[in-house]
Amino acid sequence: MPIKVDNNLPAKLILEDENIFIMDEGRAITQDIRPLEILILNLMPIKEDTEVALMRALSNTPLQVNINFMTTESYVGHTTPKSHLDKFYINIEDVKDKKFDGLIVTGAPVEQLPYEDVVYWNELSYIFDWSKDHVTSSIFICWGAMAGLYHFYGIDKYDLPKKLFGIYAHHVYERKVPLVRGFDDIFYAPHSRHTSVRREDIEREPDLTILAESEEAGVFLCMSNDSSRIFVLGHPEYDRMTLDKEYRRDKAKGLPIDIPVNYYPGDDPDKRPILSWRAHANTFYTNWLNYYVYQNTPYRL
Repeated sequence: MPIKVDNNLPAKLILEDENIFIMDEGRAITQDIRPLEILILNLMPIKEDTEVALMRALSNTPLQVNINFMTTESYVGHTTPKSHLDKFYINIEDVKDKKFDGLIVTGAPVEQLPYEDVVYWNELSYIFDWSKDHVTSSIFICWGAMAGLYHFYGIDKYDLPKKLFGIYAHHVYERKVPLVRGFDDIFYAPHSRHTSVRREDIEREPDLTILAESEEAGVFLCMSNDSSRIFVLGHPEYDRMTLDKEYRRDKAKGLPIDIPVNYYPGDDPDKRPILSWRAHANTFYTNWLNYYVYQNTPYRL
């Protein structure tokens, strides 16, 4: 699938070097097919890394996707250059009167704070409510998923005894649901978080269906009955080296951190990490774009 972004976005050069199809604006405007309009609310501090990871994950179907990056106006971090944000990012005020085929809300490093203490919580709540009438289908990732479950269903998070960190095996449920079409019975996905939600709280909500779960990491994937909201408690979009960067960052800061589970060969951080989740990550995002966005969204937004 070609994805269309600003010609000067730095992530575009990285992806082109990996032989991922990036369509330039000139070629895109000559096609009669309407591109899908996908909005990514990027709450991660180092936004360029998340841009590359998500664009890579969205690049595996024949559909043309126009990606729009959004950040919060009520809080602006300092780890991404302001020039990058000014050039490539919008905020909700810029698009509040527009409609989108899909929305992705990333995780954020605020998971141990009460939701109401997060600086941009009011703005995020507004975006969540706005999405109900302006987006065909939304994906919420990691803390974004927990925040979405809390906002829409009142399902609260709880602190884990220690950071859930590594690559975990998951079992697929409800195999006839198109979102997990093509998944093996057991698949792997990264987790990196200090909090979680309880399975029984999700089960009590009649509008939610659990689609995949890990014995060690808990619920991984659930969705609303109308498929408009999909919650992913892990990070299928992570690159091979993402957990390695997090591990070395925390070690350098003197933070308590274990070696990521099922990640380094022989649990040796000096060895190249094993990439064991990319195929299912690609399948997940392809299924979402095809079955829950392209097949359901109106031709005229």
